[in-house]
Amino acid sequence: MDAVTARAHEPASGRLPAYVYDLTALDAHAAAVRAALGGVELYYAAKANPDPELLRVLARHVDGVEVASGGELEHVRRVLPSARIAFGGPGKTDDELRLALDLGVERLHVESPNELRRLIATGRRADVLLRANLALSLGEVALAMGGGATPFGMDPAGVTECLTLLARQETVRLRGLHAHLASGLDAPRMLEVAEGVLGYARGLGLTEINLGGGMAVDYAAPETLFDWETYGKGLAGLRRPGETLRIEPGRSLSVYCGRYVTRVLDVKRVHGELFAIVAGGTHHLRTPATKGHDQPLVVPPGGGSSEPVTIAGQLCTPKDVLARRVPVALAPGDVVQFLMAGAYAWNISHHDFLMHPRPEFRYL
Repeated sequence: MDAVTARAHEPASGRLPAYVYDLTALDAHAAAVRAALGGVELYYAAKANPDPELLRVLARHVDGVEVASGGELEHVRRVLPSARIAFGGPGKTDDELRLALDLGVERLHVESPNELRRLIATGRRADVLLRANLALSLGEVALAMGGGATPFGMDPAGVTECLTLLARQETVRLRGLHAHLASGLDAPRMLEVAEGVLGYARGLGLTEINLGGGMAVDYAAPETLFDWETYGKGLAGLRRPGETLRIEPGRSLSVYCGRYVTRVLDVKRVHGELFAIVAGGTHHLRTPATKGHDQPLVVPPGGGSSEPVTIAGQLCTPKDVLARRVPVALAPGDVVQFLMAGAYAWNISHHDFLMHPRPEFRYL
């Protein structure tokens, strides 16, 4: 990432704050993931970061893109006109269902019997996966989308109801099962969940199974990556002849390629605590406020300090904190680079709060 650091400090590169995306690093990472997965299909979850430049790089390595709204669908179709697209999400409107059919979505992930009824009522052909919420033991996870009572997918009773509806008509075709149950699992735990999902799908006679995403990303240890080799080999061992296995990671593909770069405006001591106020803040990079963590940052050579400093943004709220009590020496004018800003960062942030200027976007 030295090139990113150099670009962030170039006076001619424009104002700060800015997002800097290392497309070369993204390309290498996606290629390594693709190689580790072997015959498992790889879709990118566009919700993680739908930036057009990132999508074009990832398109070289993925088999398709997963979208979760009509807006995402139209965006991905514009950027990648020939991409295979799967459409998920728990609240599809009738207009979105029709749009998916108009734009040639390859797979619709059905979230409920009512959604399936509305799809059948269009009278148009569609290929669907039923999204199952299975009562599997997940252990400690970052986010639980399944494994119990959540708004996502269907329990086995809902799946059975859908199977009955599908058997009564011929236009909507059942292709398989979808099960994205949790986020934040390591490779061994992901494989245990996959084994449970595969057992359920096989009991229904289904041979196309989308296992979702949720691969662990550790913001406290940026150097710790998900073990794609173990996961790929494990899935190869679980897959039976004739089965199609698919995954749809987002964060774990794009998070490492981006940095949020800003500048220190002020350093002050308040009731004995040291604070650095930077341009921008969580209205640009909401991730630390959303996940309740400290965003990792680059510590410049010689920039260590025995006195911790809390780095806050420009918003009129005490929640506008990017990192707390970091042992780094900062002064007004210093450039600060926050790591792991390539996913669920700019695109989930409340951009218009206080109407500060938006960041620039730069690509390497």
